Amino acid sequence: MQTIYADVLIVLNIYVNFILVLATSKITRSKISGKRGIISAVYGSLYSLMILLPELNIFLNMLIKIFAGATIVFIAFGFGNLKRLFINTVCFFTVNFIFGGVIFAVYIWLKPSFMHFNNTYFYVDFSLLLLIFVTAFLYTVLNIFRYFFDRNMLLSDDYKVTVKYKGNTAVLEGFADTGNTLVDFFSGKPVIICSREELSDIINIPDNPEECLKIKGFRIIPYSTVSGAGMIPVFSPDEIIITSKNTGCCKKADAMIGIRDIDKKAIFNPNLLKL
Repeated sequence: MQTIYADVLIVLNIYVNFILVLATSKITRSKISGKRGIISAVYGSLYSLMILLPELNIFLNMLIKIFAGATIVFIAFGFGNLKRLFINTVCFFTVNFIFGGVIFAVYIWLKPSFMHFNNTYFYVDFSLLLLIFVTAFLYTVLNIFRYFFDRNMLLSDDYKVTVKYKGNTAVLEGFADTGNTLVDFFSGKPVIICSREELSDIINIPDNPEECLKIKGFRIIPYSTVSGAGMIPVFSPDEIIITSKNTGCCKKADAMIGIRDIDKKAIFNPNLLKL
């Protein structure tokens, strides 16, 4: 029987968990601080001690794995909103599944003496330098894939934005602008800045932003541009769909609508076109 060193096991899983969390962040474009990433990786590494237990029932093992993964994601990324938490959790499990599947395939195929597998956790007794090299290579491949995937998605610069609210629909010319970094600090959602005139068909908007507070579902948030700063009314519509005129591809956007006196446009950050 192979000897398993608990310290090597913990260090190995801290490193692997941190890489998996970073990969999830890269794929879903969710911000993560180094501190939260490390804390979640250390927390997740404690579950690796299950490899020392007798083989568990598959359903119990699955429940523990789901709980562990969900709490790792919660620690790493926070709650934000339920949809974003769900996306991050599903992505984290997918990355785990792919990584674990490769490791298990190697284990079944080669039966290496330096690898031990139990309760869906693995122990590899080999150079940490080699592990760093392999994971760094895989992470680089992921970054290259993300780069070309994003570039292909942004080939079109001609969009239309459909806003649905209380049974009414407005269609605006869309403009992707990386300079629009406005975020609603209550919900954490990005804000699409839309023309007041174009939205007047679906909702009556007062000229004074503070008057918007009297409308149910509205609030005002501060904004700043190169030309000045002020307050902008925002609300959450029933649905937002961004459509590329060149390709016909559509994407639902999880965002807020901000209202300003601009020239018949809907200005959105192109990150909304990404996962």
